[in-house]
Amino acid sequence: MTDILFVRPVLPRAGALVLPLAEGFVLDGLAKQADEATGGAIARGLEAAGFKGRKGQATTLWAPGGHLSRVVAVGLGAAGGGSQAAEAAGGAALPLIASEVEATVAAESLPAAEAAAFALALRLRGYRFDRYRTKESAEDKPKLLRVTIATPDVAAAQAAHAPLSAIADGVFLARDLVSEPPNILYPAAMADRCRALEKLGVSVEVMGQQELEKLGFGALLGVSQGSAREPRMVVMQWKGGAEGEAPVAFIGKGVTFDTGGISIKPAAGMEDMKFDMAGAGAVIGAMSALAGRKARANVVGLVGLVENMPSHNAQRPGDVVTTASGQTVEVINTDAEGRLVLADVIWYGQHRFKPRLMVDLATLTGAIIVALGHEQAGLYCNDDTLAAQLTAAGAATGEKLWRMPLGEGYDKMLKSEIADMKNVGGRPGGSSSAACFIQRFVDVKEGYIPWAHLDIAGTAWATKDQLTTPKGATAFGVRLLDRLVAEHYESR
Repeated sequence: MTDILFVRPVLPRAGALVLPLAEGFVLDGLAKQADEATGGAIARGLEAAGFKGRKGQATTLWAPGGHLSRVVAVGLGAAGGGSQAAEAAGGAALPLIASEVEATVAAESLPAAEAAAFALALRLRGYRFDRYRTKESAEDKPKLLRVTIATPDVAAAQAAHAPLSAIADGVFLARDLVSEPPNILYPAAMADRCRALEKLGVSVEVMGQQELEKLGFGALLGVSQGSAREPRMVVMQWKGGAEGEAPVAFIGKGVTFDTGGISIKPAAGMEDMKFDMAGAGAVIGAMSALAGRKARANVVGLVGLVENMPSHNAQRPGDVVTTASGQTVEVINTDAEGRLVLADVIWYGQHRFKPRLMVDLATLTGAIIVALGHEQAGLYCNDDTLAAQLTAAGAATGEKLWRMPLGEGYDKMLKSEIADMKNVGGRPGGSSSAACFIQRFVDVKEGYIPWAHLDIAGTAWATKDQLTTPKGATAFGVRLLDRLVAEHYESR
């Protein structure tokens, strides 16, 4: 992992120099010193390259002179772009300096918060899951050991970066979990990984087969019964707010591998189903981030962990299961399993903790990918205020949401001839009827509670590099949930 240091501005004697420049820029500070040391090569090179400082623009000047191996200019866009512009520039810069051993960022013109955001982007884009690469050539291994952020106010930049570093740790935890192969990360193993949060002050409680049977988790257990791997439910509590204050509750679907069960999936691409636990991964990562930065809020995270396998003991299409709520479900399709897991965990979390709101995250439906592609996650919500808060948090962190419809028409699709409901409503509107299924386990009899469901099936895994996310697990939801708490639910 690359070390990131904040220091007072000094022209580097070797390596790369990164220049974050806004539109209409004038070279000053380290940029001006470097230009003078190279006989004006930097100014001439930027002009020849047509670099204007536009957002997303990046130019590399090779061996401009002196001891610098390269100068990388990245655009901040129009003045006043703030931390989002700085983060985008940091994400654009990392691939251009990755082959260097060390680099210096001339961040004198950036306020401390923006310098910290630039550093955060460098960390996030530089993530790499290489635990199982044993024969990688030296040329393919990362070379960047240290990035120095040159800023006039080192203390302020370090203070701004500290909570962001904790958030990055949470993102990396979630990415690690989602990237792990399913023979390594099964329900019990994933539950064990959660215990690492105890070092941050999170209370972690793990429930196994017998405890879940006693709780009447018929829906979750129906999914897991086809696997030799027993299920787990993990309850994580961070108590950083006022004593006795109702917590915010985050619930994650944790299907560590999903074959589809008896309604088995096609073989092509089934290996991707190791990330069907990305909702749970995001919740675990968010709990790490919140605890790591000592959030002044009470938050509970609950994850239901199962493996969905076909076997002689697997759940069959046509089975009827009784959920923890007492409601019965006719299982039409065993590949619509995530909503069954969430049904029991949401019911339990609501009744045990009586939270002020609930947000669940799940790689739930292929239908949401048809609707939104891989650009945004689907947001379903029973509360306009919570929907607006989540949408704003998504826009601020780049984890974008698009609100989708709930309603009686979608709910009617779940009518069963022999049980209280069936677990699928058909292909048309499949993501909305799935959300309506989950909503049936938000118990309004106990009083109104704001609830949101995030269908992250299209955003949990990236098939190409993005600004702050390399190809692979994205940890979508970690930063969004942290931002939601920071903006609206922390004690002031």
